Amino acid sequence: MHSILPFLLAMIAVIVLLEMLATKLRVAYPIILVLAGLAVSFIPGLPQVRINPDMIFFIFLPPLLCEAAWTISFKEMKKWWRIITSFAFLVVFFTALSVAIAANYFIPGFTLALGFLLGGIVSPPDAVSTGAIMKFVKIPKSTSAILEGESLLNDASSLIIFRFALIAVGTGQFIWHEAITEFSWMVFSGVGIGLLLGWIFIQAHKRLPTDAPSDIAFTLIEPYILYWVAEYFHSSGVLAVVAGGLLMSNQRLKFLNSTSRIRAYSVWESFTFILNGVVFLIIGLELPEITQGLRAKGIPLETAIGYGVLVTGVLILVRIVSSYIAMLATMIFRRDVIQISQASRRRRFFLPLLLGWTGMRGVVSLAAALTIPVHLGNGAEFPHRNLILFVTFVVILLTLLMQGLTLPYFIKHGNLFDSSAMEELEESTKRKMKSGLRAETYKFLRNKYDNELHDHSGMKKMLDHWEDKMKANDEEWMNEKTKNIFIEMLEFQRDYLSELNKDKEVDEEVIREQLFLIDLEEERIRML
Repeated sequence: MHSILPFLLAMIAVIVLLEMLATKLRVAYPIILVLAGLAVSFIPGLPQVRINPDMIFFIFLPPLLCEAAWTISFKEMKKWWRIITSFAFLVVFFTALSVAIAANYFIPGFTLALGFLLGGIVSPPDAVSTGAIMKFVKIPKSTSAILEGESLLNDASSLIIFRFALIAVGTGQFIWHEAITEFSWMVFSGVGIGLLLGWIFIQAHKRLPTDAPSDIAFTLIEPYILYWVAEYFHSSGVLAVVAGGLLMSNQRLKFLNSTSRIRAYSVWESFTFILNGVVFLIIGLELPEITQGLRAKGIPLETAIGYGVLVTGVLILVRIVSSYIAMLATMIFRRDVIQISQASRRRRFFLPLLLGWTGMRGVVSLAAALTIPVHLGNGAEFPHRNLILFVTFVVILLTLLMQGLTLPYFIKHGNLFDSSAMEELEESTKRKMKSGLRAETYKFLRNKYDNELHDHSGMKKMLDHWEDKMKANDEEWMNEKTKNIFIEMLEFQRDYLSELNKDKEVDEEVIREQLFLIDLEEERIRML
């Protein structure tokens, strides 16, 4: 333990430094991390980092999924739920099936069960990689919502496929009616358990005398509880975390105060960043052992790389084809959702290609591959484990490098989106929101505290502050009564923004930015 601890601390420091380098180079940090993991694997004498395969999912997945559920726009998910669910379930299954057929045909000794196992591992695109790349380009909210919503749900569908394939490899049989029954139980009970526990957590935050540190501590353990309880009942822990996380995210203004929200944001951002970085580097440390296993089985390294390239090609092709099918189905059956007449032929042709090109693989694929047991239940060696791990690594490396590095260029120079129009729309939304917020705040103060406004100089200054749209510099007038009224006014503003967010045309990200500013303002007032 004493020998491994300095190494783990050094690993975290390296992750932070590499993220700085990625920002400097304007490259998504997962690309730099996976290259660093590859480079680390060639350094002799490094201590071996071994994690129990059964613990990989439990350690890494719950917080990563929960953080994604808290940051995604639930309103946009509801708006685009048809295409999101089709990508998250139908496309994932189609991808896994295609990989299974290709692996069974081209890789000697690969059964369909092993092919489905590999397909379940590599089928889900990585939300972290896509999100990191999208920071450097501007795309419409609808496109980003589809990508984020898909990445939140496809982990569940791919891991369900992975679980059934793992059982089929271990037992040598696959009973369809039992699989369908178990699949239905995993999906519906997973969502039900997540919603029930999410509601219980919300009530606990409301009723217990928590402060910011205790609220944050609870939010750190809640994803693990959601995952563990669902898995205990043989349900989908992933769907439980997603459902519970979405419910709590949607109710955050009701059970977390401004201090807890502000501090939790920073804690969670750092926590998930470290988890993502550690997973990317772990595969690099595992690579020497994997390649040794390949040599022991007599599989040349160039042959294994060829299999990885083959699977990568299948993944890219299937996703692009699926994107065009989804676009065609939308144009036929949901003409009210996509304005075909206003879209140019160029955009209609290249937008599915863009969606297809966003299929970078990452953390979930790594975690799933590492959970493959070394031995089967009967003690026999798990067939082709090292080859599956190596192919997974090649897929991640190729998709991150090939698609990750070219995607920003493709978006910028493909002229698919009018960036100036998007910026103008965003600025227009902000102006409309702030104008309405000022007017409603002024009306609120005038209607409810008209007498106080005339009798107290501090209240008069508060009204002048909103009427003149200026921030007062003199803070000495803020007595306890004025402070309470000010905080009540901020709560009114949150209610107004929550109502405004019900408008489908209003960008939820703009609303969340303003809510964060209100939280900061409340913290400033409380400290006076």
